Amino acid sequence: MAVAVRAPNGQIVVHEEPLTAAIFTQRWGQWPFVRGLGMLWTALGLGMRALLWSADVAVKEEGAEEVKFSGPVAWTTVAASLLLAVALFFLLPTTAAKWLLPGDLNGLAVSLVEGVIRLAVFLLYLWGIGFMPEIRRVFAYHGAEHKAINAFEAGQPLTPQVVARFTTAHTRCGTSFLLSVMIIAVIIFAPFHFDNLFLRLISRLALIPVVAAIAYEFMRFSAGHVHWPWVRLLIAPGLALQRLTTREPDEPMLECAITALKPVLSADGVAEPAPDATQPAAVAVTA
Repeated sequence: MAVAVRAPNGQIVVHEEPLTAAIFTQRWGQWPFVRGLGMLWTALGLGMRALLWSADVAVKEEGAEEVKFSGPVAWTTVAASLLLAVALFFLLPTTAAKWLLPGDLNGLAVSLVEGVIRLAVFLLYLWGIGFMPEIRRVFAYHGAEHKAINAFEAGQPLTPQVVARFTTAHTRCGTSFLLSVMIIAVIIFAPFHFDNLFLRLISRLALIPVVAAIAYEFMRFSAGHVHWPWVRLLIAPGLALQRLTTREPDEPMLECAITALKPVLSADGVAEPAPDATQPAAVAVTA
């Protein structure tokens, strides 16, 4: 894995490290449904550590000791973020549905209303944080990451001018994954309809790994079969939702995304696409 950060002096600082967790090195780590949970947890951890490290680089003074890219602060932040996400997007909608609906409704109806509340909270959350200048900047870097990956997968040269032509949407984006979680949860939660609020909350917490595992497998399948018309129809809402979590990046952001991608390709033994002035830029898959 590699992270590239623009330091206050304008230089790009890069951190690289091998991924040695069992999810990457053991055969069971690639088992269907198991791999989804492991990859989700790993991605959350790496993402939070990368943000913390970038903050350290931003405030680091000249001559200070080397920035550490690990530690209990990072994992505590991840745990707190997960608890907040579970409370906001699972426990709150479940509680609201319990108190808003009559008790004689069937499980599917309750789960559907709960899902609508959950989706509304999710959309409002994304829309609201998008007004924060720091988050808008993070979303722009998110867009730069997608553009770089789209350019690479289209076999195009990894230069800011070429990468800028590509879309900020990508089929394997975490935003699309979260939307899949919201929708799949409606179906998975429906049979577990308890009048007791405590039992209902416990059932939701226990089923989150199941929902996440199914959503991950759907994302893998859809990304591999995006050329099928019905798959493109299914992923269209997720691609559209990425407009809330990505912004058009500027050239320095594109340079950071490209700088982070290149060492990963090199470590995997993947050749970087060679420049070809005669080949027009390809168009990445969009809804």
